[in-house]
Order: sequence, then C-alpha cells, then structure tokens
Amino acid sequence: MASDLLLLPGLICDERLWREVIAGLDAQSVVADLTQDDSIPAMAARALASAPARFALAGLSMGGYVAFEIMRQAPERVSHLALLDTSARPDDAARKETRRKGIDMVGQGKFIGVSRGLLGSLIAPQHMGSEVARDVQAMSERVGQAAYVRQQVAIMNRVDSRPTLATINVPTLVAVGEMDKMTPAELAEEMAAGIVGAELVRFAKSAHLPTMENPGAVVEAMRGWLGR
Repeated sequence: MASDLLLLPGLICDERLWREVIAGLDAQSVVADLTQDDSIPAMAARALASAPARFALAGLSMGGYVAFEIMRQAPERVSHLALLDTSARPDDAARKETRRKGIDMVGQGKFIGVSRGLLGSLIAPQHMGSEVARDVQAMSERVGQAAYVRQQVAIMNRVDSRPTLATINVPTLVAVGEMDKMTPAELAEEMAAGIVGAELVRFAKSAHLPTMENPGAVVEAMRGWLGR
C-alpha cells in the first residue's frame, strides 16, 4: 500500500474536507494549501513544493483540476491518482458567468450569502441542517472571501484536461457522489473511460462532498485503490 498521500481540497475547502478519510487510512497524509494562488499551475507548483518525493495523489472538485496539473508538471512523482467529484473539462461560458457573478457578490460584501447559497449544491438534501452542513459552512468561512476569489479565477482559467487522460498510467480511482449535481456522474464516466484501467465508484447518500457526507465509503474505496 502507498505510504505517502497528498490530498487536494476543493473550492473554499480546507483540511476538514479530508479529516475522516485521513483518520481511516494507514497513510502519511499531507493536505495541500490551495488558498494562496489564482492559477491552477501555481497551486500545483505550491502543492508539489510541500509534497514527499513520491506520493499517491487525491483531489476533490477543484483539487481534481490541480491533480491533473500535477500529472502534467511532475508525473514521475505520482504513484496513484484519485479523482473525486471533479471533471476533466474546462468551464463553459455559462459556468464562467456564474463564477463571475459570485465574485461580483463578494465584491459587494456578500461572501456569507454566496457561501450559504452554495451549500445546497454541495451536500445532499438529507444533510441540510445537520452537523455536516454546519461544518461545510464553517470551513468556507475559514477559507474566506479573498481565497474564494483567487480560486474562482483559477478555476475559470483552467485548461482542458481531456487530451491528457490517455497519458495517465498509474492506478486511478474515479469517484462521484450519486447525488452530485455540480460534477455529475457522466463527467466521472468520461474520465474513467479515458484513463486506462481506471476504477469508477459511486458513493451513495452523497452529493459533491462524499468525504464528509459518506466518509466510510470513501475510505473503503481509497484503501482498495492504495493497495493496487
């Protein structure tokens, strides 16, 4: 089993996103700081600077975009790859416009409203009003509005990773929450189809944040992946 694991959070997420997963895995885990930069390549470079010489790599949502960039910058350092609730595609025009509106609202002093508005898209309906929902909201407030803007700019300007899917040649897990509307199952299926030997897993009772909504299932899937 791989002994070193680099974990990449999503938009306005921090190490809390991976807390239960880290506790359930027998691996030396590092959660990268993706809050300081406004481009995916810069995020990847910063993550690589703090990572072990060779590691298993897992990214969720925005973390998946950074994972693809790490595979471009330093593929020789990655032993395993896990892509959770993410996409290989770039933003289309409509998604970019939605992100610009969110940035505009933050500029108007409405960051809390933006982060609360995202909640219903991040977690499954049965988790609304629960401790999971409170933790997601608290996490977004810790990351804060300046990092949110930097991350949205980075996400909007990311490249298309579909052309490089076929170059990935490490054990790969592609996974998605069954109720994820932000990066739905067809995007996971596309990635899994493009990566030779990739395993596709769907997490029940989860939307976009299965590491918090159904961590036991994520740990089980990742244990199998790390053992490949």
